[in-house]
Amino acid sequence: MESATPTIGHTQSPKVLKDENGTLIFDSNMMRNASQIPKEFLWPSNDLIITADGELNEPLVDLSVLKSEDHTAIAHAAQLVREACVKHGFFQVTNHGVDQELIDAAYQEVDTIFGLPLERKLAARRQPGAVSGYSGAHADRYSSKLPWKECFSFKYAHIDHSHSQILHYFTSLFGQDLRHSGIVYQKYCDAMKELSFAIMELLAISLGLDRLYFKTFFEDGESIMRCNSYPPCNNSSLTLGTGPHSDPTSLTVLHQDQVGGLEVYLDNKWFAVRPRPDAFVINIGDTFMALSNGKYKSCLHRALVNREVERKSLVYFVNPKEDKTVKPTKKLCSSDEERKYPDFTWSDLYEFTQKHYRADVSTLQGFIPWFIAGKPSNY
Repeated sequence: MESATPTIGHTQSPKVLKDENGTLIFDSNMMRNASQIPKEFLWPSNDLIITADGELNEPLVDLSVLKSEDHTAIAHAAQLVREACVKHGFFQVTNHGVDQELIDAAYQEVDTIFGLPLERKLAARRQPGAVSGYSGAHADRYSSKLPWKECFSFKYAHIDHSHSQILHYFTSLFGQDLRHSGIVYQKYCDAMKELSFAIMELLAISLGLDRLYFKTFFEDGESIMRCNSYPPCNNSSLTLGTGPHSDPTSLTVLHQDQVGGLEVYLDNKWFAVRPRPDAFVINIGDTFMALSNGKYKSCLHRALVNREVERKSLVYFVNPKEDKTVKPTKKLCSSDEERKYPDFTWSDLYEFTQKHYRADVSTLQGFIPWFIAGKPSNY
């Protein structure tokens, strides 16, 4: 894909660069030094409500118990997960088995990717309707309430006999210059797959299901890996790094740096999620909420922008195979309990969020009538 040429000669603060198609270009070097914030990045006051005092206090779960024969410890960990997921869907895991050196290396490659010249990043922009590639403030999809961030996303198939799918993607997009980045993220995604499957085991236990139920359901799926960079902003109180939303995917495995900024909406207040270098933040997504028939919550959350320093995060979104039917097992639906959601596939929900709806707290509620009506294109 050829890179778009920024119209640099016609910009003046607080205006932004745009390509020949009128799409905004997020130049992070220019944005972080801007004295005023462009109107495209302004968010309404109700989305900018100040954080409540205190933190979410989500449970910290020791994942190493899964490898033990200590059934009491496993039951306790499952209970912690159940209580959190019924309430808000967030918890953190420690002793997860992911090497700290690999996490550090993944963050180093975040710097490599977003440190590329603007022209090279634009040449790697994702195609309309696609998930893989570079995105500056999601300006390829939206024109207002833009998030103050850069993203680079790519797919990861859970079954890959080549064991080099990510490396191939990086070299096909960037040539040999980012070969090392591809190697690092191949290893990182492999580690995330194993970690997410372990969490799926704990989720199954917490719901009273066979321990391998969800692991089996997701073993042939395709997840999404995303690297995020949130540049500092002189007007950080007027914008957001990520707006209020729930994740349409199944499970999110997040590592955030020590800058902080992730917040969860609970009891009509925003609560911060404390960054822990030795832990991953886990949260339930809309698809898993449907799999549990609404028993586990997919909660509204957002990411703030820091005025002084860049924030970085590594996000792994777990998804089932695109054509697999999403429906709760009968064990989660009692005879007197109604099904909360119709059967659907991940590809159905993915299409809705990519082409027809901007993910927010009501994504599933908006998806259901669209899906039942036969997916009208003008929804």
